[in-house]
Amino acid sequence: MTSQRIGYGRVSTSDQNPESQEDALAAASCDRRFIDKMSGTKASRPEWNACKEALRKGDTLVVTRLDRLGRSTKDLLDIAEYLEAKGVNLVATEQDGVDTTTPHGKMFFTILAAVAEFEHSMMKARTLDGLAAARARGRKGGRRAALSSRQVDAIRNLYETGEATVSEIAEAFKVSRPTIYRALESA
Repeated sequence: MTSQRIGYGRVSTSDQNPESQEDALAAASCDRRFIDKMSGTKASRPEWNACKEALRKGDTLVVTRLDRLGRSTKDLLDIAEYLEAKGVNLVATEQDGVDTTTPHGKMFFTILAAVAEFEHSMMKARTLDGLAAARARGRKGGRRAALSSRQVDAIRNLYETGEATVSEIAEAFKVSRPTIYRALESA
């Protein structure tokens, strides 16, 4: 059996469109393509599992960027070890030099994986710093409460006096029944 080029991609949110990765993998002459539509931090990646099953000795796994393959240096290095043990090469089309068929490519892969993890950690730290600064200025995160404290008092009164059922109260306040139950439990 001849070796194949097998492409793998991943989009991490429902807002991202997988077509750009699919197009890039097609342009890289991939014989088969697998695209996961979920976060890289999730352990269950069905398309990645199917991709691993499809890989054979001598094949080349093609990704657009390393961050589409894994989210941490350890994860990427574990994947690289797995691929090497299976006799599969790795190429990242948008990251020149990532080609594990060469010693230089292996070294470059390791460095890029470390940089990708560092960049992710820095982004996370900046986000947390921004949230802390916003809290210090008195801003709260999350969405606004569906009901004001005055509305919660009115809901409690309607319910406790038996003037209305939970369904009627929910309809009157244009919220769901679970929201009414949470309001009743909160006091």
